[in-house]
Amino acid sequence: MPKRTFTKKQLRAILWDEEGTVVLNKMEDQSRWSTHFRFIFKPEGEDKLYETRYSKGSTEQQDSEGPWEYEDEVECVEVVAYEKTVVDYKAVPDGE
Repeated sequence: MPKRTFTKKQLRAILWDEEGTVVLNKMEDQSRWSTHFRFIFKPEGEDKLYETRYSKGSTEQQDSEGPWEYEDEVECVEVVAYEKTVVDYKAVPDGE
């Protein structure tokens, strides 16, 4: 799978809508101290999409933990969009 390295500064600029396009920024998990996100983006002037993950502090004591706080460079995976079908279930109403 193709990968590319971005700096923390580049990724934060995309996350904060200063450049590039955010395609998905979804909370995936939460621990006692951090909230974990899946992040898919398109760099400025490019057609490729990339994916990475980041964490943010969940309490006032962890306010200093920002996205990619402990990384200077982040390896991201190139991704493509695809469609999938999901089957779900609902209760049968009385009388049916």
